[in-house]
Amino acid sequence: MDNLTLLTLGTTLLGCALVIAGLHSYARGRAQRAELMQRLSSAGSIETYGRRRRFDQVDRRLRTTGLGRRLERKLAATGLELTPGEYFVYGLVAVTAVWSVAAAVFAPFFGPVAAVIALWAANGFLDWQRAKRTERFLNQLPELARIVANATQAGLALRTAISIAAEELEAPAGEELSRVADRLAVGDSVEEAMEELATRLPSRELLVLVSTLVLSNRAGGHIVDSLRNLTRTLEARKETRREVRTQLSQISATAYAVPAIGIGALLLLDAVMPGALERMTGAYLGQSAVLVALGLYTLGFVFIRRLSKIDV
Repeated sequence: MDNLTLLTLGTTLLGCALVIAGLHSYARGRAQRAELMQRLSSAGSIETYGRRRRFDQVDRRLRTTGLGRRLERKLAATGLELTPGEYFVYGLVAVTAVWSVAAAVFAPFFGPVAAVIALWAANGFLDWQRAKRTERFLNQLPELARIVANATQAGLALRTAISIAAEELEAPAGEELSRVADRLAVGDSVEEAMEELATRLPSRELLVLVSTLVLSNRAGGHIVDSLRNLTRTLEARKETRREVRTQLSQISATAYAVPAIGIGALLLLDAVMPGALERMTGAYLGQSAVLVALGLYTLGFVFIRRLSKIDV
């Protein structure tokens, strides 16, 4: 009986010691994790340009969702100095402000309609920024191909040529190639790094350049002649795109003039007959007519934009 008591007491003391050691290890791990998160948060809260990031809590929670990850990729392609959390908060404030202004200026019915339009405009703004940055990148492609061709002809490896091009070129090509060089520095292959670049800034010209570099790197071929021919082709395509964009500028202006005319007509109607919009949207028939009109204006805008979109 004494032996059993001693065994039970010893087992109890050992269990308590293990529990205390486990709790101590758990507490130390949590403290180290909190310190690491604080350090990373402090390091990540300062941008390259010295601007301190805002809404860190919102940003961290948003990045764990699918929406946050998609938003992060889109923001990375636009080159904007915004985190997903900042964009989300700013967009929410803008949508709320547009809702309030539309409900006060027109009628309460137009509040949620304007909010939906504001959400669409916010996404369209990111697409426009990405398209503009992609266009600037495409204008730098001839110089990029020329630098890589010269560096390769001098006997440098493709990885080194990409790093030299990242240092020589201005933004956005310099920034994008710096990301590619960073990926290569941590052990990623040229194919993976360049394909990520093509996914971030989709264009046929960039896809051709990426395919040329990847195939030449994989097969070990000489890429100087191919890059020089590609440089001349890219120069010609750049001039062609500029001419096409100039010819279609009037059509693009018409696409934005169509919805502006509709909004102006609503403002004129409310100015001539004060309270007309509120009375009109007070009935289901009036609300249906407004929604149909907005749908037709949207359809006209999209249709005209499609007509003016010519891929060269």
